[in-house]
Amino acid sequence: MLGKTISVLSLATLSTLAIVGVAATQDAKPATAAAKADASGSYKIDDVHSSAFFRVMHAGAGQFWGRFNDVSGSMSFDAGGAPTAFDISIAIGSVDTANEKLDGHLKSPDFFNEAEFPAMTFKSTSVKKLANGMFEVTGDLSMHGVTKSITANLEVTGHSNMMGKRAGAEATFTVKRSEFGMNYGVEKGVLGDTTRVLVNLEGVAG
Repeated sequence: MLGKTISVLSLATLSTLAIVGVAATQDAKPATAAAKADASGSYKIDDVHSSAFFRVMHAGAGQFWGRFNDVSGSMSFDAGGAPTAFDISIAIGSVDTANEKLDGHLKSPDFFNEAEFPAMTFKSTSVKKLANGMFEVTGDLSMHGVTKSITANLEVTGHSNMMGKRAGAEATFTVKRSEFGMNYGVEKGVLGDTTRVLVNLEGVAG
């Protein structure tokens, strides 16, 4: 009888400890529930992990892709991680199509004319948040000696504290080459006029 009483008391004690343990677990705040880190500040573009891609119709058949490897500048975010400003520069000499001869042609006066216009730049004038979580970034694009206002669709790809305080964004937009004085191949349809551009940016605060 005494043994049974001890067993009952032991079970009751274990049950009480289990309930207290569950309650303590529920009340505890996991580390992941901590307040979100402040993302505000200016981020210098990491040129190793940033690049710009372009796509244009070739010979009325296929979409030809190329890229620029040298992207520099800065971008800013508010405390909540929303972008507020962009100031980006892309070196024309970094154009890369995986074909040296074609790269040389793109740097010539037929296209970007690197000797006279060594860089294209973009400076934002406004940033608008969209209902789907994306952003519209409007700003002045200067290329081939011409400056025009364009609007890009932009996605914030992430914020982290790995390898420094970092932020990332990806923007897409289209331009007409002819509006920037690059008419080569447009009249005969050898090369498309409308060019799609994708720019991926990663920056480090500091």
